[in-house]
Amino acid sequence: MVGVTARGVNASIHVDAGGTLALFGPNGSGKTTVIEALAGLITPNAGRAILGDTALFTDEGGRMRVTESRSRGVALVTQEASLFPHLSVLDNVAFPSRARGAGRTRSRAIAREWLERTGVADLASRGPRSLSGGQARKVAVARALASEPDLILLDEPFASLDVESAAALRSLLREVLVGRTAVLSTHDGLDAIDLADSVAVLDHGVVVEHGATAATFGRPRTAFTAALAGLVWVPGVWRHRSQGDGSLTLADGQVLGAFGEELEDGSKAAVALDPRAVKLVPAGTAAAVRDTVRALEPRGDGTLRVRGHLLWADVSIAEATRLLPRVGESVNFAVPTSPRAFPREG
Repeated sequence: MVGVTARGVNASIHVDAGGTLALFGPNGSGKTTVIEALAGLITPNAGRAILGDTALFTDEGGRMRVTESRSRGVALVTQEASLFPHLSVLDNVAFPSRARGAGRTRSRAIAREWLERTGVADLASRGPRSLSGGQARKVAVARALASEPDLILLDEPFASLDVESAAALRSLLREVLVGRTAVLSTHDGLDAIDLADSVAVLDHGVVVEHGATAATFGRPRTAFTAALAGLVWVPGVWRHRSQGDGSLTLADGQVLGAFGEELEDGSKAAVALDPRAVKLVPAGTAAAVRDTVRALEPRGDGTLRVRGHLLWADVSIAEATRLLPRVGESVNFAVPTSPRAFPREG
């Protein structure tokens, strides 16, 4: 648990040895604070963090005991890369080995190995100022791994990179993080889905959901997590029929057919839908959900987001034009047949 009262953070997380946890949430949610506390850059005022047999920090009767950074077995990669400007790329990556007492020849051999494995061996003789943003991040990853850390921390590693550089770095991390314990801070669901085994969703400094990535994003228990995952979250009250079949009674009394195992009759439940799977349909269509348009948002990819109070859909502009929804007008949404319902909070 990481408690930093001054920043409004009180977050409990867990990552399995050899696994990658994504700290997921918007800017200001507390992700960087957790990373900085684990890296030893700030001292929490409450909580404890255990890495293997090492207590990174622990509250002992109101007094924080903190293990110094060089003894933590933790490496950090930030969006700034933070390479030493006076050292070559090779010597930047060799630095962790030198700091542990390895000789120049050995430390440079380790550095060359990691530069090769991260695909930037050709940059060895160059200075950090001559690198692009994507190249600098790769070198920073090589330097972090050259320290042979027990835990690697990545704080928004794709921030400010262009699409091509971000894709290349993501591909690299997908390879080098296999079997390594890592915590990745991100606000992009793609990073979590592509790189992480598990995810902790932060909102205002508190973890609101924590679990396997696919389960957390596929069956979000809160509207906040669903929004971050880009899903339409439809809450209601579960009404059981038989063998998992039932329905959700929505806030306005409408009924949405659904499938929900292990749900008790009358319990709070929800479905999470891909907005591309929600369709606009004419009035009177069977099983459609009636709603009122509250916003029309061009998506920039030839689609229009039609937001209602209960549901929303990403549809082609041609489809939207044909059915003529306007803000304040009635609209009818059709959802996939028998979506899966699951327990919800709130």
